[in-house]
Formats: sequence, structure tokens, C-alpha cells
Amino acid sequence: MEESNSMETTATPANQVADIKSINEKIQKESAFVDLLSLEMNKVIVGQKYMVERLLVGLLADGHILLEGVPGLAKTLAINTLATCVDAQFSRIQFTPDLLPADLIGTMIYSQKKEEFSIKKGPIFANFVLADEINRAPAKVQSALLEAMQEKQITIGEETFKLPKPFLVLATQNPVEQEGTYPLPEAQVDRFMLKVVLDYPKREEEKMIVRSNLAQAGMPKASKVISPNDIIRAREAVREVYMDEKIEQYIIDIVFATRYPQDYGLERYKDLISFGGSPRASISLALAAKAYAFIKRRGYVIPEDVRAICKDVLCHRIGLTYEAEAEEISREDIVNEILNAVEVP
Repeated sequence: MEESNSMETTATPANQVADIKSINEKIQKESAFVDLLSLEMNKVIVGQKYMVERLLVGLLADGHILLEGVPGLAKTLAINTLATCVDAQFSRIQFTPDLLPADLIGTMIYSQKKEEFSIKKGPIFANFVLADEINRAPAKVQSALLEAMQEKQITIGEETFKLPKPFLVLATQNPVEQEGTYPLPEAQVDRFMLKVVLDYPKREEEKMIVRSNLAQAGMPKASKVISPNDIIRAREAVREVYMDEKIEQYIIDIVFATRYPQDYGLERYKDLISFGGSPRASISLALAAKAYAFIKRRGYVIPEDVRAICKDVLCHRIGLTYEAEAEEISREDIVNEILNAVEVP
């Protein structure tokens, strides 16, 4: 009996290596479209490589994205281009203080001719939904959108409708203008897998942007590269990406360090963090790391994948105290310190 047990334990690693190798080969084959998709998007979007990469991570990990940046950084153009490349339905909703939930999800309309109510679906029924300046709408509208994001369905009257697949919400907010805005509550912000903070393009990139906009031929157009069904299949492949138990533990340690920094040698942050990442943060970080590995055409997750995507997943999930604001310590500073403190497997 003992001999058979020892044979089983020695055979397991060899089987695991073979499994990882087969997963890696499958992922390399399944992720062939990623380079093509990035290339097609880069025809239209000059610079903003970071944003394009995060858009693909959100798309493949089935997670919604909150984009923060000043106007004119190609946020709307990027999601529109992505929808064109995937041959998917795109919908843009401009959030305003007088917007109603019915303007978003739809409503029931009474027809005098038929003497009955009919359902008119709202702009939320699309594959890619751009919620422009989400913080301009009141809480009722924000919660209607975020319920759709969480449940992937909408109820109008007594009927419930499933939202199309794939379904991706890209919300934008302007960090400069605060007048007439409603800050998103932490519980709602937590439902966004990634929060991407955009910066201005570099000097050379801006020169190219000006040239392409002034060209007589006009702006380049993106072409269809893949179908929505290809994205659904790719999402299934992303979940098959191998994640070692040590990487899982690494993710848990990073998230726990946002809750209990003193346990990781970061005592000074104990009074600077009001709350840390929720279990949704751990799930999002694991899924986003798998999607990042997929984009890099690997069938397994390495610590660098976790570190690359960590800020986008965690920064908006950390609450700061008044002391942190007084000391001008940002969420990015805290995440950087955590990544330096937590032992890399």
C-alpha cells in the first residue's frame, strides 16, 4: 500500500507538467487573435497602449472598467473601436443630472391602438455600453446600471430580459470637474473589475494624433477582426489558464495586506487605510491576472502578471483616512508599498 501511495505522489508532478504544457499550447492557439485585435485598434488609437491593454483584460476576464481621465483622451473612441473590431453592438449613454433609470434600461409604453402595454428596451441592451461621465447621474440611475452589470439582466414591468453576451460596461468620469457630480459609493465602485487612470499622450504620440486628424483621407477606420462568439470562447479559455497555489496565496496576501497592513510589516499604514479590498478584489485580481497571461499568450500565471494588473484592480478598492490625505499619501503609493512588502513566490 505504501509503495502505491509513493508512486502516486511522485507521478503527480509529471502529470501536472504535462497538463500545463497542453494548456499552454491551447492558450497560444486560442490567443492568436489578440495581436490582430491590438494591431487593428492601434490603427485608430494613437498611444494609450495601457488603456487598450486594460480594455482587452476587462473584455477577456468578463469585468467592467471605470476610466478616469480628462476629456479628449480617446475614451469614447477606444470603446467604439473595440466594438467595431469585435463586430458587436455599441451604445453610448451620456449621464446627466436629470437622467432617469427608464432612460437607461427602458420602459413600458401604452399603445392606444392595440390597447395594451409594449416594452421599449433602453440603450443598455448592447454588447459594449459606454456610460459617459457616470458620476453626473443621481444614485438611482447609477444603481440601475450597476445592477445590470452584476446580474447581467434587466427587469421591465413583470418581464426579465437577459443582456446580450459579451456584455461590457465602460464608465468614464472626469476627475477635474466636481460641480454637479455625485461621487460613486464604494459598494458600487467595487463592482468595477478595473479602474484605469489615463494620462496625457507623449509629445511624439500627440504629433501623430494631430497629423491623423488633419489628414485629407480622414481618420483610419477599424475593421472587424473577430466575432462576439470568439470572445465568449476566449473567456472560457482564460479560465483554463493555470494558476499555481503559490500564486493564489500571493494574491490573497496582497489583498489581506490592504486590510491588515501591520501583519506585513507596514505598521505605518494601519491608521492610513480605512478599509481594504473585499473578496471581490481577490477574485478580480485572479481573473485579471489570468486574462493578462492570456494576452501575453501564456497558459500559466506568473507573479509579474499579478503585479502588472494589481494597481488597476486594487487602487479604487482601498479607502483612505483623513491622516493619509493630510500626509498626501495616495492609493498608488500604498499598493506599491504592499507589492514591495509581500513576498513574491
